[in-house]
Amino acid sequence: MSGKNFAITGVAGYIAPRHLKAIKETGNNLIAALDPHDSVGILDQYFPDAAFFTEFERFDRHLDKLRRKSPSGKIDYLTICSPNNLHDAHIRLALRLEADAICEKPLVLNPWNLDALEILEKETGNKVYTILQLHVHPSIISLKNKIDTEVKINKNKKYYVTLSYITSRGLWYDYSWKGDPQKSGGIATNIGIHFFDLLLYLFGNVIHSEVTSNEIKRMTGKLELEFAFVDWFLAIDRNDLPDNTKTNGRSTYRSIKVDDEEIEFMDGFTDLHTKVYEETLAGRGFGIKQARQSIELVYKIRNNINF
Repeated sequence: MSGKNFAITGVAGYIAPRHLKAIKETGNNLIAALDPHDSVGILDQYFPDAAFFTEFERFDRHLDKLRRKSPSGKIDYLTICSPNNLHDAHIRLALRLEADAICEKPLVLNPWNLDALEILEKETGNKVYTILQLHVHPSIISLKNKIDTEVKINKNKKYYVTLSYITSRGLWYDYSWKGDPQKSGGIATNIGIHFFDLLLYLFGNVIHSEVTSNEIKRMTGKLELEFAFVDWFLAIDRNDLPDNTKTNGRSTYRSIKVDDEEIEFMDGFTDLHTKVYEETLAGRGFGIKQARQSIELVYKIRNNINF
């Protein structure tokens, strides 16, 4: 076998197949997988020989034994697709095993956990990476370059941005970890983190944030960023979908308008994990520094902290 050794947590979850595909397409090996649920037939498609565990303790022991037995047998990366509230603990496991972590968004739920992880990075020499796939989306890169050019010419420029993200979820959502704000961080974190990160990436630091409504299934608010005024809307209720989206049988609506011009990034939104893995393996991954500001922002939003 060639390539780097990977393990994964949360392999039965929704997002895991994108990571399995990325690990495979970048020429690497998955040697162990963890999930308390055993509906993991997806492994047959990518890594049928990976060891599988339903108990965290046995997974931990297995990887530690590999590390102690042979330097070539230890994992190089731990991919983390587990529920949001477990990310911090699983990142710590990766660092303890002398591996780098590649963790789905959000890295952690609470900003102060990032401080401790930065200390652990220094102590272990290993790194914590996250998946900021919109940063490698061709349409977003083009928009970023356009904005950077324009604000260099006019440092006082402010764009007017509207963001709407509606992704309908059924009754199951309320009974899963995603419907528990203590585990998911609520919709501002669980579905909003992608887009708050994107806004900060495009338009700079937060100057002012205001939550104008905060319900279980929908939230609205306003942001002032260095180079933009933003009105945002997040929802998981099918009734909030535009009529034409419902008519077309689609369950998700994403829209970002900059000065009334629609930014098209629907295509490719779900196919960028491999590109992020390529960047990470090449030493150009997105780390704690890039993730911090969006985590700090969504923490304040979900706790109704206006500033």
